[in-house]
Amino acid sequence: MNLLLAEDDAILADALCEQMRASGFSVEHAPNGAVAQYLLAKQQFDVVVLDLGLPMVGGIEVLRQLRQTDASLPVLILTALDSLEDRVAGLNAGADDYLTKPFDFPELEARLRALLRRSRALKASTELGQLSMQRETRSAQVRGEMLELSPREFDLLDLLLTHQGRVITKEQINQAWSGDRNGAGAGAAHPANGADSGAATNAVEVYIHRLRRKLEGSQVAIRTVRGLGYLLELERA
Repeated sequence: MNLLLAEDDAILADALCEQMRASGFSVEHAPNGAVAQYLLAKQQFDVVVLDLGLPMVGGIEVLRQLRQTDASLPVLILTALDSLEDRVAGLNAGADDYLTKPFDFPELEARLRALLRRSRALKASTELGQLSMQRETRSAQVRGEMLELSPREFDLLDLLLTHQGRVITKEQINQAWSGDRNGAGAGAAHPANGADSGAATNAVEVYIHRLRRKLEGSQVAIRTVRGLGYLLELERA
């Protein structure tokens, strides 16, 4: 479970990182809003704990910008701001939960696990057009017919569906593949140098081409956004 902790109080952040790691979370710490934005753009997280009073870029602005690109990532606001207006502003900006300081760690952990359960339930099955995907069984169908997908093709489709309507870069695709526990598959490459980077780019293009053919008749298309990456969208009538 990858968690981003955006908290500028160094003592509190150190204590929370230690407790969360002991509870099974993999934690990245952002001491200000600018670092939080950078990490959110570069890495994939399962849940975010966000302080509102962050330096450089405030927590509300971090949240608003996150919601422009990711509507589903669970976010819990953890802040000393406890007025009704603050809570309403945080929830209206896109937070999923709101906890005020001081707090007890067992309550924070319980709230985070509740957010993760809801998030997983929503992500367990996804439908778009004539395409349906079940993540628990790592299977997908078009018009009820099972698609034959390699582990790498499934991970690519999962990434595109999760970010449907938003551009996914080749770097994000390779990052998702780097955590593949089901086998690297043909054409796998990790960009350690220039040659490897080119091989990784070619591998992405090969798998995009294969997936496009398998999605024919699904009313779903993978569009190339030149110079940026790919996005999954419903075909235009």
